[in-house]
Amino acid sequence: MTTLPIDPRFPIPAGAEGEVVLWWLGQAGFAVRHEDTLLMIDPYLSDVLADKYRGRIFPHERMQPPPVNPSDVEGLDAVLCTHGHTDHMDLGSIPYLQTSSDPLFVVPRSEAVKAVSRGIPASRLLGVDDGETFSTRGYRITALPAAHEELTEDEHGQNLFLGYVIEIGGVRIYHSGDCAPYPGQWETVAALNVDLALLPVNGRDAHRKTHGVPGNLTLDESLALVRGAGIPGLVCHHWGMFAFNTADPEQLRAELAGVDDIRWHVPVLGAAFTVKELIG
Repeated sequence: MTTLPIDPRFPIPAGAEGEVVLWWLGQAGFAVRHEDTLLMIDPYLSDVLADKYRGRIFPHERMQPPPVNPSDVEGLDAVLCTHGHTDHMDLGSIPYLQTSSDPLFVVPRSEAVKAVSRGIPASRLLGVDDGETFSTRGYRITALPAAHEELTEDEHGQNLFLGYVIEIGGVRIYHSGDCAPYPGQWETVAALNVDLALLPVNGRDAHRKTHGVPGNLTLDESLALVRGAGIPGLVCHHWGMFAFNTADPEQLRAELAGVDDIRWHVPVLGAAFTVKELIG
């Protein structure tokens, strides 16, 4: 499978110096850069699920090629995985992201054993849970719960699914992970003073859930969350990867065309955009 010609160094585009820049990597994946700090969230940059599910009810063939070869990525400081599903904690990407970088991997503590089994060295693994923060030069991360489709804990009371608020370059970006609405969600997110939300919009239904594919927020639910939490900007994700679990980007843009109280963006695979574009 060929990859798109995206510079694996993720350079700041001309005219965006000093800004926080994002690239959508497909599915729930993003790269985030500010100055010399480069983060990735949920990068699925392989095609390992196509082999696992070939011939089954939901073939996991990629609809779009990976926008970058993981082994070519340089200067990667951290990789954030919201949960243990392979399209978020990718055994086909994790080892190769360490070829030219030595990133820290932030994962739910409940999935630490799985993370090591997928190629994350224990020395570069940071397990977190709801309400915990990690801060280092260039960025700060706060973990909060996610419901995929329910809030789920392991036998130690630790969340299996997380979202993260990333403070970088003077802004706060909320990545919900795979998430559906849950009680208190608006208030939890609002308390973190988020500037931009990266939210799934592929929805959920009984057919997918019955066959092992729990779902996410719908577009309307994502809009309700950003409004309820007082977030000025929304980026729609978790579409365009697998045909059985996607949304139509043109339909998303059409439905959002009348929304004027929220800055919104339906991203293009591999194309850079800035937080400033969406929040002013």
